[in-house]
Amino acid sequence: MPFPSSPRARSGPRRRSLLAVAPAALVLTGCTGEDSGGPAGDGSSAAYRARARAARDSEGLVERYDVVIAARPGLAGRLRPLREEVLRHARAFGGGRKASSSASPSASPSASSSVTSSASPAPSATVPGNDKEALAGLAAAERELADRRTKALGGVPGELARLLASVAAAGAAHVYLLTEGDA
Repeated sequence: MPFPSSPRARSGPRRRSLLAVAPAALVLTGCTGEDSGGPAGDGSSAAYRARARAARDSEGLVERYDVVIAARPGLAGRLRPLREEVLRHARAFGGGRKASSSASPSASPSASSSVTSSASPAPSATVPGNDKEALAGLAAAERELADRRTKALGGVPGELARLLASVAAAGAAHVYLLTEGDA
């Protein structure tokens, strides 16, 4: 004898729809907060230092995108949206004032070695000789920074941890777009 189905109908979203929407929601909450960039009232000097470092790291990554775009203009259409998102991340952490979103990269490939910054997450700002290697270099920088931000989550207060996690997730998406995405 078969058991009758439950008369109670499910209401609300299904698990699959929540799993599909969760990553996008994380990215949006991390990038669109109304935080003006200062310490979020946590009063912790460690949190302030973590926020400042995250801002500097993002600014360094923006500079790296600028160098690659200047050296490889054919990749500009693919890289500019990612660069703009990294700039928004820097602003969310309280930085991004050095590199404006309207700045056009003016570095030449020969001058790229002098564009390095102490805040840059990459050891070198030289651009490899072909597009694939240039993209791989950016992907490696994004991956390293996302990993570092993920490791820092345990030592910061809740709101900053959520922002770090969101930006790390966006960095992981950038890695995918730089290595696997067909754009």
